[in-house]
Amino acid sequence: MRMPRLIVLIGLGLLSDPSPPQGRGENVVDFNKDIRPILSDNCFQCHGPDEEVRKAKLRLDTRQGAVAPLRRGGFAVAAGKPDASKLLERVLAADPGERMPPPRTNKKLTPQQIELLRRWIAEGASYADHWAFVAPRRPPLPAVSLKDWPRNGLDHFILARLEKEGLKPSPPADPVTLIRRLTLDLTGLPPTPAEVDEFVAAWDAGRAKRQAVVADAVERLLSSPHYGERMAVDWLDAARFADTHGYHIDSGRDMTRWREWVIDAFNANMPFDRFTIEQLAGDLLPDASVAQKVASGFNRNHMINFEGGAIPEEYLNAYIVDRVNTTSTVWLGLTITCAQCHDHKYDPISQREFYQLYAFFNNVPEKGLDGSKGNAAPVVPAPTKEQQRRLSEFEGALKKLQSKQPGDDKTKAEIAALRQAKAAFEKSLATAMVMQEMPAPRDTFVRIRGEYNKKGDKVTAGTPAFLPPLAKGAAANRLTFAKWLVAPEQPLTSRVIVNRYWQMIFGTGIVKSVEDFGSQSDAPSHPELLDWLAVEFQQPTPAGSGAGQPWSVKDFIRMLVTSAAYQQSSVVTKELLAKDPDNRLYARGPRFRLQAEFIRDQALAVSGLLNREIGGHSVSPYQPAGLWKELSERSDSKNWTAQFFVLSKGKDLYRRTMYTFWKRTSPPPQLVTFDAPDRETCTVRRSRTNTPLQALILMNDPTYVEASRKLAERLLREARSTEERITLAFRLTTARTPSERELAVLRGVFDKQLARYRADPQAAAKLLAVGQAPRDERLDAAETAAWTIVANVVLNLDETVTKN
Repeated sequence: MRMPRLIVLIGLGLLSDPSPPQGRGENVVDFNKDIRPILSDNCFQCHGPDEEVRKAKLRLDTRQGAVAPLRRGGFAVAAGKPDASKLLERVLAADPGERMPPPRTNKKLTPQQIELLRRWIAEGASYADHWAFVAPRRPPLPAVSLKDWPRNGLDHFILARLEKEGLKPSPPADPVTLIRRLTLDLTGLPPTPAEVDEFVAAWDAGRAKRQAVVADAVERLLSSPHYGERMAVDWLDAARFADTHGYHIDSGRDMTRWREWVIDAFNANMPFDRFTIEQLAGDLLPDASVAQKVASGFNRNHMINFEGGAIPEEYLNAYIVDRVNTTSTVWLGLTITCAQCHDHKYDPISQREFYQLYAFFNNVPEKGLDGSKGNAAPVVPAPTKEQQRRLSEFEGALKKLQSKQPGDDKTKAEIAALRQAKAAFEKSLATAMVMQEMPAPRDTFVRIRGEYNKKGDKVTAGTPAFLPPLAKGAAANRLTFAKWLVAPEQPLTSRVIVNRYWQMIFGTGIVKSVEDFGSQSDAPSHPELLDWLAVEFQQPTPAGSGAGQPWSVKDFIRMLVTSAAYQQSSVVTKELLAKDPDNRLYARGPRFRLQAEFIRDQALAVSGLLNREIGGHSVSPYQPAGLWKELSERSDSKNWTAQFFVLSKGKDLYRRTMYTFWKRTSPPPQLVTFDAPDRETCTVRRSRTNTPLQALILMNDPTYVEASRKLAERLLREARSTEERITLAFRLTTARTPSERELAVLRGVFDKQLARYRADPQAAAKLLAVGQAPRDERLDAAETAAWTIVANVVLNLDETVTKN
C-alpha cells in the first residue's frame, strides 16, 4: 500500500526544516544554492540515499540523518553548534586517515566551502527540498530600472540580474544579423537575399514599427513547413532515432513514418502535453488512430538484437531499461539509470522504484531477439501518402466493379484479380514499430544488481515517492503514466522542456546540465526565470507567450525569439568577456556554431542544390568509401539489410540532412565530426567542439566541393562583375555585404586561382568533376573553377557556420 506522499517525504527527511534558520537575513546561507552542491559532490556517494553502500550509517542527504546521534557519540551536524559538529571536524582533519572526503577520492573542500558549512551549521543547519522537486510557482516580474527595455516577461528577469551585476544589455542586433539568426533558428536554413532585403526595408521604414516587423517575420517562419523539420532534429536525438537496429549485425529498420509524425506534429503546433501522451501511450487512447499508434513508436526507437547465441531475456530486459532511462531523461531530466543496479547515490530514487517504472513498459508483446527481416513486432501498417492514394484507387475500382452485375463471370474475374493485386500491394506497405499492451501483463521483478536473470522482489507499476502520485483510481498503465508526466502538479516536466528549448535558442540551458535536474545538476543561472517559464508554458499569459493554448510550443518559441534578450547584438566587449565569458547572464545575444545538419543544409541551399521535399524515406549522401565494409562486413552480410552502402542518386542526394540514413555502428561521419551523436541512446545535449577535421570536411568533402561549384555557377549567372559576385556570395552565406578589405582579399583569391586554372585546364576539369550534379557547360571552365575556390573559402568562413 502506498503511503501518503506527505508522510513518505517526512519519513525520508525530504521536506524543508519547518523551523526558520537563526539570523535569517539577506546574507543567510541558502541550502540549495550553497550547501547541497558541496554535500552532493563530496558526501552523498557514501552518505546519501543508497543504503547498500552507506558508510557509518550516516546519511547527509536528509536533515533527519544529518542531525541524528552518531554510533560513537556526538553529532555529524549539531545545529547551531559548528564547533560540536563532527562534519566540520572531519573536513578539517590533518590526519589523512580521518579527513573527509578521503584522500583517495581526490576531492578536497576549499576554505570557502568549509566556511559555508560552518555558517550553515551556525545558522541552524536548515535543509530544503531540492529546487527541481518542488512544483514551480509563477514568481512576480522583478522591478527594473531600464523600463523600456523588456519586450515580454522573460526580459524582466534577465534585466534584473544584469542590473544586480552592474551590467547593461548589449545594443540590438542589426536587422541583417537578426533576420539570419531568426531564419536559422526557426527553420535551420539561411534567409534568401530577397527575404533579407524585405526585412531590412520594413525595419528601416520606422523605428516604432520594428517589433511588428520582427513579429511578422517570426510568424512567417513559424508557418514554414521547414519549422517542423528544424524542431524534429533535436527530438530525433532525444528519441535515439536511427535507420538500423544497432548491435553487431546492425540491419535495417524503417521508422520514417514516425519521423514524419514528429515533423507534422511540430508544424501543426500539437500541444506538448498531447505530444507527450501520444508518443508514450498513443496506442492506449480510445479508438486510437493509425497516426496515434505510429506516434507510440517513440519507445520502439531503441536498439534491437537478433544475433545467434544471444539470450532473448537479456535483450528484452535491455529494451525496457532503455525505455525507462530515455523517458526519464527526456521528460524528467533525471539520471535514473543509476538506480537500475542499486539505490541512486545522489537522488531519492530507490532501485525498487526504478523497476516500478520499468513495469509500465514491460507489457509489450515483443521478443528479445527480433528484427532480422526489418521492423520488429509489434508493427502497424502505416502507408505513405502515395501508398494511401494507391489504396484509395484500389477501393474505388473495387466499388465500381461491385456496382455492376456481380453475377457476371467477367466481372467476377475482374473483382478477384483486383483483390489479389490489392492484397499483393498491401504486403508492400510501409510499417511502423509501435507499442502495444499484452492481454495479461508480465510480472515485473527487481533485478538484483541489475542482472537480467537474478530476480528479487515482485513489483507493480508506480512512480517515485518524492514525486506526486498517479491520479487516484486510474489504471497503473502507460496512459496514466503519460498523463502524470504532464499533470499540473508535476514539478519536473515543464521545467525540463522549457530548459531544452532555451538551450536550442540561446545555446546553453538555464540549467546547463539539461539531462540532469537532480542533486548533481548545475544550478540554474536564473532560477526565478526558469520557474516563470515553466508555468508560462502550461498557463500562458499576455505578459509572456500570449493568452493562447496551454503547452503551445510555437507560442513559447515565439516568446523567446521576440524577447529583447534574444535580439541583442552578440558582439562582446573585453570587459563583458572577462566577467561573463560563457554569456550565462545574457548581456549579449546568442552566438554559436550551427548544428551539423544545418551546416550542410545551408551549403545545399545557397548553392541551389537543396531538395526541399518534406518527409519520406532516408537517403545516403556522400561519405568516404568503404566505411560500412570496414566496420560490419561479414560472410553472411548479404542475408541482412543495410549492410552495403549505396550512394543516393539525383534529387535524393540533396535532401535535407535530417533525412540522412543513420546506421548506428557507422553514423554519418560528416555529421559526427560536427558533434552529432551516434543515436545508440538518448541525447538531449550535443557537445560543441572545434577541431581541424571540421575545417578539412568543409574544404574537401564532396558535399562542400560540389556545393562550392554550384554556388560558383550561380554567381556567374546572377552577377556580372567580380565585386558583385563576391558580394552575392557573402549575402547568400552570411546575409551581409562584405567590407572593402574582404572584397580585396577575395578578389586576390579569385585572380590567383583564375591564373592557375588558365595555366592548368586539367586541374580545372578535375575540380569541376566532383559531385553528381551536372556542370553548366556554357560557363568557362577556368573561371568556374576559380569561383569554386572563392565559394569554398566563403563556405568555410567562421561567420558562415555560426549563428551570430
